[in-house]
Amino acid sequence: MAYCDWCSSSEIHKDQQSVYWELPDGTKAIEIRETPTIVCKECGMTYQDDSIVKDIEDQLFLIDTKGIDRSIRFKELMKLPKLLKRNYFDFSS
Repeated sequence: MAYCDWCSSSEIHKDQQSVYWELPDGTKAIEIRETPTIVCKECGMTYQDDSIVKDIEDQLFLIDTKGIDRSIRFKELMKLPKLLKRNYFDFSS
């Protein structure tokens, strides 16, 4: 069973919502539509799982962000061709 990261309630459900992300080079922020999201019915918090956050951040480091419009679907973002095989700036693993 899954629990809310904020209040530990089991009253959560998965959804898809828009999130806003600043590009790694700081040139602009983009809307990422239909992003997997967790919504807590108990505390009202809406957030992305850590793995989704890491996927977005890694992808934005690995692609040519100049061609991204101000809004893109999550699945489309994840399908964009990578310039590098992995995020060499991620020292967490």
